[in-house]
Amino acid sequence: MMIDKRTFVLAIGAAGLARAEPPSNRVVLTTALGAITLDLAADKAPITVANFLKYVDARRLDGAAFYRAVHAGAGTTTGLVQGGLRNDPAKVFKPIAHESTTTTGLHHVDGTISMARYAPGSAQAEFFICVGDQLYLDADPTQPGDNLGFAAFGQVTSGMDVARAILAAPTSPTEGEGVMKGQMLSPTVTIASARRG
Repeated sequence: MMIDKRTFVLAIGAAGLARAEPPSNRVVLTTALGAITLDLAADKAPITVANFLKYVDARRLDGAAFYRAVHAGAGTTTGLVQGGLRNDPAKVFKPIAHESTTTTGLHHVDGTISMARYAPGSAQAEFFICVGDQLYLDADPTQPGDNLGFAAFGQVTSGMDVARAILAAPTSPTEGEGVMKGQMLSPTVTIASARRG
């Protein structure tokens, strides 16, 4: 039986497509202090995950840094570490819609990655990782004012030792404005690369 060449090529192509794996929602941040592996919750926070992966795939986080360490209290080993592009206008994409924790069901527990923001819907490239549970960052509709919290979108699966080392890194007593004064890392911790993996 003769098989038409075009049919054969199409069949091979279809078989290849059937075996192709979907793009990974796992990201490895390689920092100057070690690697942090993230599993992103695309099923629960699709807008936020797509935004973060857009920066990863465009390699815009390569050369970015963790630049802020916020302790939950004086002398504590819990808090959060913030990284990103520091709102570099040449590198940031447009802001995204806010995905509240009341919608996603995600919470700011130890190892959660979440988007930094000012007003809801202003998040771009800045993100943070919780070191210890930080449930006060979840949305709380019972509170007045801006009670929408921050957009959690994934979890650290390895590298929390690196996040803890960043939190413990030295900060400048004078850098930073307002509540950020004294929270800016000096020196910052470079993110050499961010890749799906």
